[in-house]
Amino acid sequence: MDVPYDLTSYVRVLKMATTPTTEEFVQVSKIAGAGILLVGFIGFLIGGIMLLLTGDAGGAF
Repeated sequence: MDVPYDLTSYVRVLKMATTPTTEEFVQVSKIAGAGILLVGFIGFLIGGIMLLLTGDAGGAF
């Protein structure tokens, strides 16, 4: 492991990095939010299907 080489490559990446514009941030936020909602909806559907098939809510109570 060549530590000086690794450090220079990290510094180079940090120098090239920029803060996203407001437009970019909003677009990424929308895409991430849509992904979270999609995964939640799929989980809800799977839970509903399991409830219909087994008749059990899946709880331990």
